[in-house]
Amino acid sequence: MMNQPKFDAPDAPHNGDLTERVVVDTTILDWTPSPSGTVWRKRMHRVGPAESGQVTSLVRYDAGATFPIHDHPEGEEILVLEGIFSDEHGDWPAGTWLLNPEGFRHAPFSKEGCLLFVKLRQAAGEARLHVEAKTEELEWCISASRGIERKQLAALPEFADSTWIERWSPEAPTGKRTLSGGAEIFVLEGSFSDEFGEYREGSWLRLPAGSSHHPVSREGCVLYVKYDGLADLRSN
Repeated sequence: MMNQPKFDAPDAPHNGDLTERVVVDTTILDWTPSPSGTVWRKRMHRVGPAESGQVTSLVRYDAGATFPIHDHPEGEEILVLEGIFSDEHGDWPAGTWLLNPEGFRHAPFSKEGCLLFVKLRQAAGEARLHVEAKTEELEWCISASRGIERKQLAALPEFADSTWIERWSPEAPTGKRTLSGGAEIFVLEGSFSDEFGEYREGSWLRLPAGSSHHPVSREGCVLYVKYDGLADLRSN
């Protein structure tokens, strides 16, 4: 059964125990309003204050939505899922991956509306660079696992984490996968399963450090995957 975040109190942590295996089906969550009134959120993870904590969420901009200018301490990561996301630095269509490091400042908006996967305050470090990647233009590379191709979005030698788009062929023999530093997965297309359950498009998983599983995709799938990123997260 999938865990769902609870919102019992404004500042209560949501899925903040990093030792737990967490799965959220975002398709059944309700949209909740942000302070702007035209930007909506589905939060899968949050530790800290409601508007300044560490957060992983889906974010939806209504057509014509704007958000006040703001800084991004500890960085921000955005994957544009639908529509066009904009700020004073440019227009970012679906498939764009952005890493806005510490010191980045912007006033985002969307003329026609958009849907984003967003991670806030999870990319600390002055050595991180601003990245704008159009994932459709990146080449698929063969991975060490037969039947899995990957596009690397970010990896720096100064940091343990790495971020990828992975495409799994139907019935790819992935075998046992051990995640020494944990992993975070968001299902972009298709579905996959393991001995613990099945995860369709829109599912978000966080697997703890040292865990292992035997995943397989019967129909094939495309995933956002961040490996070894749990070290950047705060717990309850």
